[in-house]
Amino acid sequence: MRALFRALFSLILRIFFRRTEVSGAEHVPRHGPVIFVLNHPNGLIDPAFLLCLAPRRVSFLAKAPLFRMPVIGFFCRAFEAIPVHRRQDAGSDPSQNRETFDAARAVLERGGDGGGGGGGAIAIFPEGTSHSEPKLKPLKTGAARIALGAAPAGADAPPLRIVPAGLYYRVKRTFRTVALLYFGDSFAVAPVPLAPGEEPPVEPVRELTARIERALAAVTLQAEQAEAHALVERAQRLLAAQDEAPALPPSLADEFSLRRRLLAGYDAVRARWPERFAALAARIDRYEAALAAAGIDPRQLAPASYRPARIARYVAKALLFFFLLLPAALAGVVLHYPAYRAVGFVATGVAKGAEDELASIKVLAAMLLFPVTWVGLGVVVGVRWGLERGALALVAAPLTGYAALMFFERLDRVIGAARALGLFVLRRWAFLRLQAERKGIREDILALGRDLGLA
Repeated sequence: MRALFRALFSLILRIFFRRTEVSGAEHVPRHGPVIFVLNHPNGLIDPAFLLCLAPRRVSFLAKAPLFRMPVIGFFCRAFEAIPVHRRQDAGSDPSQNRETFDAARAVLERGGDGGGGGGGAIAIFPEGTSHSEPKLKPLKTGAARIALGAAPAGADAPPLRIVPAGLYYRVKRTFRTVALLYFGDSFAVAPVPLAPGEEPPVEPVRELTARIERALAAVTLQAEQAEAHALVERAQRLLAAQDEAPALPPSLADEFSLRRRLLAGYDAVRARWPERFAALAARIDRYEAALAAAGIDPRQLAPASYRPARIARYVAKALLFFFLLLPAALAGVVLHYPAYRAVGFVATGVAKGAEDELASIKVLAAMLLFPVTWVGLGVVVGVRWGLERGALALVAAPLTGYAALMFFERLDRVIGAARALGLFVLRRWAFLRLQAERKGIREDILALGRDLGLA
């Protein structure tokens, strides 16, 4: 059952996100007890990523109210999650967390990942709650207390290791964006001798919590203000654009690494050279405004992309793609548009502006409304034209939805390319000016990095 649900959630993530990547999987021990610690920016999407993409079988610690929800509670139990009783949750008794810690330590000591070597894997969000803050919230001590209480003391026993995992979403609430699961270097937890039922001493718990915080900071994007993330995002897009269109897009791990380097220089530049910082930020804003007015992406400012032979190949491939997918895509739009609009309406109403919950609600609403749409079509066709055709309609319905998704994503890219081509052909001076401005901003950013010793 767990394998079936894991496959289902993997499919859902594949549909919701245009691209997902895993980096640093070599840092995850294949055997022995492991605790994954993660940041928590995106509600229920976060645990789904680790459950589907981690190289180990994982049991999550999840807040107790989730277990009382009709659908979510079912999935929590199916994935063998362990309830955490938080003081702020209505109906929760924090004194029950002794049982939570005992259950978590039992998984770590007993195993159950099928890999041998003794010891299983659990995962925990040490911040305690999902949020949209620009940096990590102060960590709770639960991860450290569990780790110190479960670390094996035997000479032959494999050490318990903590693996920090960073979740990076380019735009976390948006459908068909990209996401990265980034594993950092693991570290062993030194055992602390404890009597049965005894809690670890305060000082080792504090030290281990601080070490977990440092490890998590190394695999996440941290800033004092949300404005820093917004400016760095624009700078990263600008730096990633090339004069020659690459055969493959850069990896999300490279994108994440570039954003970390830019954030590292943000505060230093702002403090040491405020005038240079303000001038560069204003220049980036003007450049982004000019791109938005032209309706193009900085990646489309590559003159080599507009050679006649390359344009002809691009147009031929696009026309063939549209010709083949048009009938299925039109059927998919007609069938799925009501449910698509309903998902957006429900998610916006329920989330009430909570950005970290929006994607979760969209996924849950889609999991309900789209299958209802498919079943409804199958029933109508079956009653009208027979069971065999009804079954065929039920199978074909989700395929038409996927065809519509691919069709309009490709159409959006083609429209953007057409705008860029029009600018290149009809207003070459404007195209070259944008390209020169991008190059100038890039040189300014690199010069600041050299002055800081970061380049």
